[in-house]
Order: sequence, then structure tokens, then C-alpha cells
Amino acid sequence: MKKIIISIVLILAAFSAGAQVYRDSLYVRAADIDSTYAGVDIFARLRGSSPDAKVIVAQSSDLRAAFDRYLAANRSSNATGYRIRVYYNSRQNSRSESEQVARAVVRTYPWLGVYRTFESPNFKVTVGDFRTRDEALKVFNELKALYPSAFIIKENINYPAFSPVSGK
Repeated sequence: MKKIIISIVLILAAFSAGAQVYRDSLYVRAADIDSTYAGVDIFARLRGSSPDAKVIVAQSSDLRAAFDRYLAANRSSNATGYRIRVYYNSRQNSRSESEQVARAVVRTYPWLGVYRTFESPNFKVTVGDFRTRDEALKVFNELKALYPSAFIIKENINYPAFSPVSGK
């Protein structure tokens, strides 16, 4: 009986010591955190005082090649995401209006994908391939001034046509 009690006490002591080590590994002490850059825009710091200076990120060419292969393999794939509908109409002159709106958006935002579609009887112009609603909201806030009837929709989006890593 004494052996059983002693073994239970030893097992509990071992578990509590292990739990203490695990608990200590979960928490980072404030003294261990370098707060030098807390709340600082790192890229602004890297540029220094010149806002025109460019930040160059050095990385392995293997990483760049792997990312480019991933994009090439998934170019034909669609993913669910968000777009901004800037035009939606079925009037008689909506075809020409939708063309004008699409051209205007391309001139103002050449990096955004612009999609002009016809779904009887409506012509539609949608903008962007955003993975999250937050990404879409950033551009939406700018477009809302030019296109007051704009709204965000959930749609199938395209993978990016170029690699932000290599700039192709």
C-alpha cells in the first residue's frame, strides 16, 4: 500500500514539474521582447528620410523560382474572393457606358483587373481580384468617390497575372 501511495506521489510530482516547464514555455516575458521597433513602420525606417528610396528584399533565387512555378500552375484556377462592381445597368446606351467606365478605371488603376460582362439584360463592370474583403475595402474607399453606386461582391477571382516577387 505504501508503495502505491509513494508511486502516485512521484507520478504526480513528475506531471506537475512537466506542466510547469510547459507553462513557462508558453509565455514570453516582457524582458525578452525587443521593443525597439514596436509600432514603427519598418519599411519607412529602412528607406530613411527619403520617401523615394526603394526597399530591396534579398531572397534566394530558388524561392523566387518556386513561387513563379506555383503561380504558373494555378493561373487557370479560380478562387473565391471579392471584386468591386462599379457599373451595373440595362439602359439602351449601357454597352457604350460600360466600355467608357472600364477604360476610365484602367486609366486610373492600371494594376487592377477590370472585367466587363454582359448578363442579359445588364452590362456590368467589376474591378479587382481581392482575396479578402479587407483588401477590397481599401480600393473600394477610393473608388466610392468616383463611382458612388459601387459595391463589393463575392465572386470567383483569378490568380495574379504576375509575380510580385519577380515582377514578371
